[in-house]
Amino acid sequence: MPLADLRSETRPRTSRKAAPAPGDPALADKALAVHARLCPVYGCPIPYFHSLDPVSELVSSLLSHRTRNAESGRAFKALRVRFPDWNAMIDADVPEIEAAIAGVTWPELKAPRIRDVLRALRDRRGSLDLAFLADMEVEAARAWLQAIPGVGPKTSAAVLSFSTLRMPALPVDSHHHRVAQRLGLIGPRVDVGPAHPILRAQLPDDWSAQDLYDNHEILMLHGQNVCHHHRPACGRCVLVDLCPSAKVSTREP
Repeated sequence: MPLADLRSETRPRTSRKAAPAPGDPALADKALAVHARLCPVYGCPIPYFHSLDPVSELVSSLLSHRTRNAESGRAFKALRVRFPDWNAMIDADVPEIEAAIAGVTWPELKAPRIRDVLRALRDRRGSLDLAFLADMEVEAARAWLQAIPGVGPKTSAAVLSFSTLRMPALPVDSHHHRVAQRLGLIGPRVDVGPAHPILRAQLPDDWSAQDLYDNHEILMLHGQNVCHHHRPACGRCVLVDLCPSAKVSTREP
């Protein structure tokens, strides 16, 4: 059901099989090997795709769930045209917001969710301002964001990483998750939310925001361009010798 799917980011699932241990040195070595091979393919360092303030990035991230970038981008621009600022959207009726974001997946669910998240932020802080997160440690900042109903691990990491905060957080989207799962970096029953701390722990503690952004982007791009959901193109994958799934997958010529 769409509602359950949309809420899945904020409701971690119980794994029926043990996930790889986050501190496993072999997995850390493998994660670094994957990064080293994919970076030349996709051109690290990868330029940030936009520079939104943190609150705008929060809205953008909530729009993007299960939605293609083009559609979520158009919906974001429509909101900026329709409302002079995010405070004005808080006071708008849900049908008005829903009409503006009609092109995204499940606009009837996202419209009230985004409004409620912004209301909760304003009630908690007294204003729509997340600049203060820059003075917090990454995990503390993520915990602060995730205390807002409707904000899960992917959204909190996206706000810190993608916005002008440029903090070292690792977002995990569905493409990133699929590639990591096929490589064996996470277990077959580990959902996107619980994958965040596992995959982050496999990378060096001192990596910069750019390093972690690159890691997310190259795994996401690899999922989009090679490691497809259906018929992964294992025959042209630079990770094929590292990937246990390649031996059993349906290969694209």
